[in-house]
Amino acid sequence: MLGHHYTHSFLETAVASVNAGCNLELSYGLRKNVFMHIPQALAMGNITLQMLRDRVRPLFYTRMRLGEFDPPAMNPYSSLDLSVVQSPEHRNLSLEAAVKSFVLLKNVQGTLPLRAQDLSGRHLAVVGPFADNPRVLFGDYAPVPDPQYIYTPRRGLEMLGANVSFTAGCSEPWCRRYSRAELVRVVGTADIVLVCLGTGVDVETEAKDRSDLSLPGHQLELLQDAVQ
Repeated sequence: MLGHHYTHSFLETAVASVNAGCNLELSYGLRKNVFMHIPQALAMGNITLQMLRDRVRPLFYTRMRLGEFDPPAMNPYSSLDLSVVQSPEHRNLSLEAAVKSFVLLKNVQGTLPLRAQDLSGRHLAVVGPFADNPRVLFGDYAPVPDPQYIYTPRRGLEMLGANVSFTAGCSEPWCRRYSRAELVRVVGTADIVLVCLGTGVDVETEAKDRSDLSLPGHQLELLQDAVQ
């Protein structure tokens, strides 16, 4: 609220937040956070001890229900490791969720889906800064991914046995430096071209918004060159 000029200090923000019913501040990684001023607000009489108890009670009740204070032996989730999380059953469920979350805006002449049996003997070009970079495929608030479990467009197509050529064109989503000659070389002999573009957390996240929806850097130029 301080950043939005609703208040003039962290102390005012803490008082306004607690009085409004807010009982949790997302302050991970912050050197200074608002709710560290609650003791001062309490000493000045801006909030009461009973109010603090009322705010804290549901937090700890929820944490207790989640088993955070139980001995590890009592928590069935404490023994889970990657062999469980990355089991075939769970990976297949993740694949199903990913497939069902795609949004197809246009499908001229029924180009999609690409079937493995249709790719035999055909040359695919996979290009763009999102074609084979696992790090940029995740959005804000995503977990820290393990690259060995990530299938980029390039990796996925190669697993289908397709003859795949690749170039990023530019090394990162901002696409400040673009290698047009390399892109033209790769797509020039391809039967099918997949262009993988976007933004990602390098370009925009919470508190790092943009004023327009245009592709960053030379990405639009990359797309136009691939189409041409």
